[in-house]
Amino acid sequence: MADLAALLDDFAAECADLENLVAPLSAAQWKTPTPAPRWDIATQIAHLTWTDEVSIIAATDGERFTALLTEAAPKMFTFVDEAAEELAQIPPAELLARWQHGRAELAAALAAVPAGTKLPWFGPPMSPASMISARIMETWAHGQDVADALGVTRTPTARLRTVAHISVRTRNFAYTVHGESGPAEEFRVELTAPDGSLWTWGPEDATQRVTGPALDFCLVTTQRRHRADTALTTEGPDAEHWLTIAQAFAGPPGEGRIEGQFA
Repeated sequence: MADLAALLDDFAAECADLENLVAPLSAAQWKTPTPAPRWDIATQIAHLTWTDEVSIIAATDGERFTALLTEAAPKMFTFVDEAAEELAQIPPAELLARWQHGRAELAAALAAVPAGTKLPWFGPPMSPASMISARIMETWAHGQDVADALGVTRTPTARLRTVAHISVRTRNFAYTVHGESGPAEEFRVELTAPDGSLWTWGPEDATQRVTGPALDFCLVTTQRRHRADTALTTEGPDAEHWLTIAQAFAGPPGEGRIEGQFA
């Protein structure tokens, strides 16, 4: 993975690309439904804003974050959605400014964390690099929902490598949230990057393999596209099954997208 400074730059660039989509919208357009059930564009931005702000707390005030975690525990699977839906009710201009401020503050906070520090989170503690990688992944994924709502086709970038890396690292998590045991064998993942180069993970001689465009892989593992609507290919039944349950984000199994939704 890239170093923290490079990841922070990628986070800023990913946020800027999404901001370019939403900043020109009217207040009415912020209420445009997205493919995520029950979420409009405002809710998507509110979710990113809230999570960035919670990440700041994790990076700067461990005691306060622990209190937040205690508050969230009784309703862990609804806590995040409720926070986003509440924040989405503020005027779009105010929400946009709050998102801008929060993501800049988060980048500064993570840059100041001493090397080797693990930050508390809703799941296992994370390094600053892991935390900002997760923010890149989420910003890209929720940005896809916004782009789909607006009928916009985004140009894929090298930042997809971070999304793909998280997707590979969370392979066994996807099995766990579905009540299954992950295979002991590592998979080989070979993805064609936007510039035509090859990104790889896993042993070259693995019998379970996933190959194809990096964009398609990231769309599947963030559950923004149905596996059947991509150019991904697999070797081995375990690799194929993984693509049907893959989930790069935390929480319970996602609802995903239906086949042919974006045909």
